[in-house]
This record gives sequence, C-alpha cells and structure tokens, in this order.
Amino acid sequence: MGCASTSSGSTTQAKPGGRAFSVAAAGDVLIHPELTDQAAVDAKKSGKGTAGLDFGPLLAGVKPVISKADLAICHMETPVGKPEGPFEGYPEFLVPPQILTALKDVGYDTCSTASNHTFDHGLKAVRRTLNAMDKVGLGYSGSARSRADADKINIREVKGVKVAHLSYSWESFLNPTPGKQRWAFNRISTDSIKKDETRARKQGADVVILSVHWGLEHYNEPSVPQLELADRLTRETGIDLVIGHHAHVVQPIQKLNGTWIAYSLGNQVARHSSPTGMTEEGVIGWFDFRETADGWDVDARYRTTLVDIPPEVEVGEKVPKGAVKDLRLVDVRQMLDEPGDLGADRIARYRLASDRTRGFLYNRGAPGGDGLAELSLKD
Repeated sequence: MGCASTSSGSTTQAKPGGRAFSVAAAGDVLIHPELTDQAAVDAKKSGKGTAGLDFGPLLAGVKPVISKADLAICHMETPVGKPEGPFEGYPEFLVPPQILTALKDVGYDTCSTASNHTFDHGLKAVRRTLNAMDKVGLGYSGSARSRADADKINIREVKGVKVAHLSYSWESFLNPTPGKQRWAFNRISTDSIKKDETRARKQGADVVILSVHWGLEHYNEPSVPQLELADRLTRETGIDLVIGHHAHVVQPIQKLNGTWIAYSLGNQVARHSSPTGMTEEGVIGWFDFRETADGWDVDARYRTTLVDIPPEVEVGEKVPKGAVKDLRLVDVRQMLDEPGDLGADRIARYRLASDRTRGFLYNRGAPGGDGLAELSLKD
C-alpha cells in the first residue's frame, strides 16, 4: 500500500498486507409524529411496509452512501412501540418499530441506543426495542435487556477486523433508570468507558468506536463538559473514534490528541415541531481505517444531509412550483450535482445546507480542517 496519508497531513507507513475498512456514522434518528404520518402516506403509495407504515421512501436518499460503508452505525435515540401503535412524540417518545426495518434496508449494521430517551417507557420498552432490532438484524450498544445482556460487548468482524462499538449517555431527569435496573443503561463515566474498552480489547477487539450522547441541544459549538470529556478520552484511553449525538444540529469534527471526535452529527432524520433549518441538516461521517505498523491511521470525510420539509399550504392554495411534496431525507451533494428540474429556491436551500454545515464542521479544526474533506462517491 505504500505510505498512507494521515488526516493531519503527515504520512504513516502502511503495514504490508495491512487491513483496511470504512465506517459510516450518522446523526440522531428521531421519529416525530409527522414522520409517522409520512410513512402512512408512503405505505399507501407503495403497498409495502407493516401495519400501514413504510419508512423506506423517507430514508432512501442516503442508501448510496450508507450501503457503501463496510460498517454503518446509526443512533436510535428512542424506544419503539408495537407495530400498530399507539405511538408518542416529544417528550416521551414511543415510535414505530418499522423504522428499524428501513434503517437496516438502507445499509445500517448496528446502532447506539443510549440516550436521554432510552427509558421514556421503562424497561419493557427497552426490551421491546432490542428484540425488534434483533428481529431485523441490527446490532446495538448502550442499553440492555438483562444483566447478562449488559455484560456483553458489541464486537463485529469487519473485513477481518474485530470492531467493538460502545455507547453511553447522560441520563434523563424525566425518566431516570430505577436503581435496581441501572445495568440496563450506560451512563457517561470516564471510568466505565475505560473499563469497557479494556474488556473489549481482552475479547479481541482491534478497534474500539465510542458513541456518546452529550452536550447541549441546538448549540453548534461543543459545551465545556464535551470538550473536557473529549480531551480525557483522547488522552487516557485507546478509543479509535468518538461519535457524538444529542445536539440536533451539526457540531465540529476535530482531530484531538490524534483521535477523531465528531462532537455532533446533527439529526439523521427528524421533524421537530418548530424546524429551525439547522435541525433538518445533518452529516454522515465517513472514516477510513488503515492498519499501520503502530496501530491505525484514520482519514475523515463527510456527506451533508437534509430533511426536506414540504411547505405549509392553506386549503385552496397552490403548492409553489418546484416545492418539496413529501418529507424526505436527501443527500445534499447528490442534489447539487444532479439538480434535474429543481427550482432555484431548492438549489439555494441545498447550497445553504452545504455551506453552513461545512462551516460548523471546521470550526475547531486546524487549518485545513485536520484533513477533513467532503466524501465523493466516486472514490
């Protein structure tokens, strides 16, 4: 392989015959009622889905990116209910399990499940969620059905590399985990993360990836506690990649003490009651791992996404020409490269998402963004 270029611009000698693999990781999967309504509309059109819901069309726009990765990681922020409902939105989510089928179909392999919403409906819903994930073939990390389940480390073999995925979160003040069930939820603790990394390494993990639900909602800059924890993790552990969630907006991707930190990838898919524009923008982080004589060299790239929201139209009004007709998660670069008959307003919206996201991503990086670059599907 010769010399592999590192993300900070230096060169690292690749290991002869060394292994390599790619990781795609995206932001929060937050199924608000409007998205469930869209899935009902799409089920009528497609004739597919379960119990009258089809989330496939909603997520289809990111399949070319997600399905290309050797390992794709999502963040399933909420518990799921029964296929027929009832379902609930904010503040105590209970969402359709059909979303898990769609996530698997676009290419996700495993998901983090530790968030401040994990225990919105107690242990029964946690168990239902993990059972549903097992059923569709999605791995999970961050919550557990039993003490024995909690002791397991999510390790997957990816192109001959054993990759462990850990997940932790701050705990909800609204629905805290009962003391006797504390094993069912991974709370953020540097010591706990260190111990689980050690256990993962002893079980043969070559690479350890950490998902962490942290920070402040709707802030594009990491909070002081985020920065402090990121510094500790990158100095005191051997974790190879940190993926952040919870802010619902994009925050920087930075190489800190030699380790990539994605502070927040924004929302992968959501439809907040009061969309801000930035809550609809998200990022798919793309990380290429290459084995070297000293460990792993990681290059970081990204792909901007956007949840397109149809305009609110009063009865009798005409939908503006070129307007979005359905809620859809789109790959912004693809839309800009292949605009088709998009109107000027839509193109301008995608350019705004692209430019604004790039600005937030680079806010904490060294000149040149530590080597961070936009992902091309032609690579």
